[in-house]
Amino acid sequence: MREFVIVTDSCCDLPEDYIKNNNIPYVPLTYRFKGKEYLDDFGVSLNYRDFYEGMKNGEIPQTSQANPDAFYKVFEPILKEGKDIIYVGVSSGLSGTHNSSNIAKEMLEDEYKEAKIAIIDVLTASLGQGLMIIKALEMKEKGSSFEEIVNYLEDTKMYLNTYITVNDLNHLKRGGRISSAAALFGTVLHIKPVLTLNNEGRVIPVIKVKGRKNAIGKLAEFVHNKLENPEEQIITICHGDAQSEAERLRELILKEVNVKDVIINHIGPVVGTFGEPGALSVFFIGKHRQNHVIDIDI
Repeated sequence: MREFVIVTDSCCDLPEDYIKNNNIPYVPLTYRFKGKEYLDDFGVSLNYRDFYEGMKNGEIPQTSQANPDAFYKVFEPILKEGKDIIYVGVSSGLSGTHNSSNIAKEMLEDEYKEAKIAIIDVLTASLGQGLMIIKALEMKEKGSSFEEIVNYLEDTKMYLNTYITVNDLNHLKRGGRISSAAALFGTVLHIKPVLTLNNEGRVIPVIKVKGRKNAIGKLAEFVHNKLENPEEQIITICHGDAQSEAERLRELILKEVNVKDVIINHIGPVVGTFGEPGALSVFFIGKHRQNHVIDIDI
C-alpha cells in the first residue's frame, strides 16, 4: 500500500504548534496589509493581535487565493517520494483556491500516473476545516486507509456545523451580506446576526439576536441542540481577537455537554478579513448542517 500525506491550506487556522508538531504540509494564501504583502502562515509573519488592531483602526486588508503554482510546489515533492495526497481545503463557496487545487491536481496526475490526489472541499473554513484535518490525522494514526479517510471526510462534511456571530453589521454591509438600511437599523437596535455555511459552503444568515451576550448564548444553544455523541467529539472555537468571549462560549457549551476536547484559536488574517475583529465561530460534527434561514428580517 502506498503511503499518503494529509495536506491543507492556511485557511484551516489550526494552532501553529499543531501544524509543526504534526508536520502538516500546507499551501499558504496571501494578503496585503498596510501596504505590505504577507503569507498567511499561522501568525508567524504578522502577529494576530497586530492584524486585528490594524483592522480596528480602519485598515482594510486584501486577500489573494492560492494559485495552481502554489499547489504544485507543495504537492509535487510529496508525489516525488512516491506518496499520495489527501488535500483538505477551504470551501469552494468562499474561495477560488479550490479551483486552483484541481488545476494543479490535473497537471500532476499527467506527470505521476500512479499517484492519487484526493481534493476534499469541506464547505467551510477556519477551525471547521481544521477539525476535519484533526479527524483525518487521527484516522491515519489508527491505520485507516487512503480510501477510508476520503470516504469519511466526504460523508461527514455535510454534518460539519458552522455557526458564526459578528460584532459589526457594517462589515457585513461592505461584504454585500446585508443592505445599508439593515446595517443601520441593526446597529441602532444592537442586533447581532448568527450566520452559518450552507450545503454549498456559502455564508447565509440564520437568525437575528439582540445583544452580543445573547448571540454567544445562541451559538452555545446550537451546539447543545445539534451535537451528537458528544463524548466522542472535538469542538473548535475561533475568534477575531476575542479570547475572553471564546472562553465564555466554551464554558456555556460545557455546562450542558461533556466533549472529548475544545480547541480555541484565532481566526487567521485571510479568513479574518471577511470576518472582522470580534467575530466568533464554533464548529462541530452533529446533525446535518443548516441549509436554511430561521429569521433574516433585520
